[in-house]
Amino acid sequence: MAKQSEKAELLQGTLDMLILKSLQGGPRHGYSIAQWIGVTTNDALRVEEGSLYPALHRMEKRGWIGASWGQSESNRRAKFYELTRTGKSQLGEQVNMWGRLVSAISLVLDADPAEGQS
Repeated sequence: MAKQSEKAELLQGTLDMLILKSLQGGPRHGYSIAQWIGVTTNDALRVEEGSLYPALHRMEKRGWIGASWGQSESNRRAKFYELTRTGKSQLGEQVNMWGRLVSAISLVLDADPAEGQS
């Protein structure tokens, strides 16, 4: 298990994309979203409550997710979040933008820094 200091920090936009992706498979409560991200990334990314819940509230206000109360797996009352149509569209846009960013960074990392120097 990685130490806390080795955990990657998440940028707000990246966190939104990860949350939206976690909801693509169906409704989840906050703890389940954080767990899914951790498990899916082999614990490389950890989402703290202090980042998760403000992001969920912000995304709900933007209409990207909807929320309703239900029972968790442990029989506790929990707020479940699900993707809206707008959220699905937003996820697609963010995934495309992320792909372009990764491609651009890869070009820089693969470039020979000596090329183009006078």
